[in-house]
Amino acid sequence: MPTLIPGRADHPLALPTEAEITEVRAVVDAAGLIAPTTRFVYVGLDEPDKYEIYPWSGTLDRRFRVLLHDIDRPNAVDVIVSLGSKAVLSQRTLDAVVDGQLPVLDEEFELVEAVLSGNPEWSAALAARGLDVADVRVAPLSAGVFDYAGEAGRRILRGLAFHQQHAKDHPWAHPIDGLVAFVDVMAREVLRVIDTGPVAVPQESGNFDDPAVTGPPRTTQKPIEITQPQGPSFTVHGNLVEWEKWSVRVGFDAREGLVLHQIGFQDGGRVRPIIHRASIAEMVVPYADPSPIRSWQNYFDTGEYLVGRYANALELGCDCLGDITYFDAVIADEAGNPRVLHNAICMHEEDFGVLWKHTDLWTGSREVRRQRRLVISFFTTVGNYDYGFFWYLYLDGTIGFEVKATGIVFTAAYPGPDHPFSTQVAPGLGAPYHQHLFSARLDMMVDGHHNRVEEVDSARVPIGPDNPHGNAFTRQRTALTRESEAQRLADNRVGRVWHISNPEVHNRLGLPVSYVLHPEGKEALLAADESPIAKRAAFATKTLWVTHFDPAQRYAAGDFVNQHPGGAGLPEYVAGDRSLDNEDLVVWHTFGLTHFPRPEDWPIMPVDYTGFVLKPAGFFDRNPTLDVPRTGAGHASTGCCHGTPDD
Repeated sequence: MPTLIPGRADHPLALPTEAEITEVRAVVDAAGLIAPTTRFVYVGLDEPDKYEIYPWSGTLDRRFRVLLHDIDRPNAVDVIVSLGSKAVLSQRTLDAVVDGQLPVLDEEFELVEAVLSGNPEWSAALAARGLDVADVRVAPLSAGVFDYAGEAGRRILRGLAFHQQHAKDHPWAHPIDGLVAFVDVMAREVLRVIDTGPVAVPQESGNFDDPAVTGPPRTTQKPIEITQPQGPSFTVHGNLVEWEKWSVRVGFDAREGLVLHQIGFQDGGRVRPIIHRASIAEMVVPYADPSPIRSWQNYFDTGEYLVGRYANALELGCDCLGDITYFDAVIADEAGNPRVLHNAICMHEEDFGVLWKHTDLWTGSREVRRQRRLVISFFTTVGNYDYGFFWYLYLDGTIGFEVKATGIVFTAAYPGPDHPFSTQVAPGLGAPYHQHLFSARLDMMVDGHHNRVEEVDSARVPIGPDNPHGNAFTRQRTALTRESEAQRLADNRVGRVWHISNPEVHNRLGLPVSYVLHPEGKEALLAADESPIAKRAAFATKTLWVTHFDPAQRYAAGDFVNQHPGGAGLPEYVAGDRSLDNEDLVVWHTFGLTHFPRPEDWPIMPVDYTGFVLKPAGFFDRNPTLDVPRTGAGHASTGCCHGTPDD
């Protein structure tokens, strides 16, 4: 049995505890790495060697990665802490010019506005627009890397301004266009103000919570009650969840947010592994407006802002409906102390319509079964946008993921009719075209550590001796055997999918067991190939990347995204062109939305959806839901039709 210490986690992949975060800080302090100007930008579990935890029965040494930033000095520190030995195992000082900057700090959000409020050039620009600096809110936006002189090695945020007409006013409705400022947040210095001249500030209210805007609420909706009188069908032990035949560990990370580990399905008397670790490892939001005020706009919400630390406290009846189980998450605040994110993760099961059904003309039988799914989710708010990350496990072995994007579109003044790069969403108010592109990192483990990936396209067959009537079509399979070959784009014209199989394990038909990745097949990154954003978000230029597993390769755009010049992450990972045939593989899948905003997206955007699906294909010997019971009449307002006429 493993050795346990009070206040510590009970498994190498358990959720971090308050006691552990406190202990991590103490170790860092004892090593002399904390000064009054030190900020803990990130503290997260340094996950153990996955080969040691199938099964795990050893002594637990929890290790954490800590990223430290000094607000007065450049060059941050990357630290690994062992709680078992109460020691710093390694530390590396980063070079801001080469490595980039650590993610944006919460305190820097207010700092940008404060620095600008004392800048004469900024105040003069606002005065020329008839605005008081006290009524102006500044969005502190990640800077990227462009050809602006004198920025190398500086920690920079760029600020776009919005007029707030009163304390409860949503400033996004009133963008102050033709104006942007570049701020060095370490020197607390304004590097540049670009002012192309006053533009009329849109005046329509964006206060979607104001009855004067919304009108009276509807009175037509009758209650929808979702109850499970006998409780949910899952069990929870720590962060281990077992539901129907599924087994999964629920994790959380300040950078990635919700993380799932050890996803497996019970079959044939054992839990068959499918994915060791599943997360959304990066996301980027590039904007299409080429004006000098906004041509730099693009945000890596995961790598630059850390989506996990902005997790919402979810509320029953609002964010989650039904018989809900919540998980708290513990992260570190910027002083290194534990911070509890209450109800950060929501879990429930829900009905999902018909699972399978058949009415047979020959036997007279009528059978139907209902599908249900386990939903594990969290919501995060980054600036103007809100994102829900939802993982779904289905009775039939399907795994799904979905992002629900909502919130407020980023706004600008609308330049005029037929503007090619934005939509007018309200009088004089524009919303620039943009994309939301996500990278799913799937550490695959289909029935074992050694897998293979094949690209499968549907293929037409020409008329000929073997196809005289021209009705034939088939599948074309291409093995992706090296990293140089496994950089692919989706193609819905041929129904392109990717089969992830285990060549060492066969089903009863003698074929390798496999799962199939079904992409949505939407656009990849639309920015020019030579653009700065394409260099920094190279992961988004392809729908699929496959890499040979390396525990240090965690993030699609690299470890340090903020102000990194580009080329990090997946381009570096595949540079060695490692073998992928019957190897330990990580599948990276880019998916997302291209958003041409609509007037219906204002003043708050209805949820838009994007995601992907993983479906078993020969992983099981037959339909794995034949044992799903009939739904009785007591579970519905009327009885279900099932069985034979004589039942």
